[in-house]
Amino acid sequence: MEQVHLFTKKLKPTHISHTLSVPIHVLEAFPIPEGAHTMKFEAVDATDNVGRFCLSTRLTGAYPKPVLLRSSWHRFVEQKGLAPEDRVVFFIERDEGNDMVRRYTVRAQRKVMTLMGQDVWVDVEDLPLYGL
Repeated sequence: MEQVHLFTKKLKPTHISHTLSVPIHVLEAFPIPEGAHTMKFEAVDATDNVGRFCLSTRLTGAYPKPVLLRSSWHRFVEQKGLAPEDRVVFFIERDEGNDMVRRYTVRAQRKVMTLMGQDVWVDVEDLPLYGL
């Protein structure tokens, strides 16, 4: 199985309170049905809990502006205790032989320090291990 990075997003206050904007190139990894503008999907977190999300695109305009709808995204934000400056990282896992999607995975992370000029990010589930 091959894990492919889809996107990383550092969270702003509007991402916490409203929708999470998603880079347009990510749409390639989500087979939104012809004529539809939303797709529900599940993503597994660092502790193997399943989060349910809804990806949506605009119905009008030249740019589809994909977002994770607040109705599904906000539950994840609350469960993980996310705050501005945290980040989320989405991956897709594919079978290497036939390129079929196995599952989506998501990580909620917080920067715990900067070490030798590099930010050190930790899954929020592991913060207690750092005394945070």
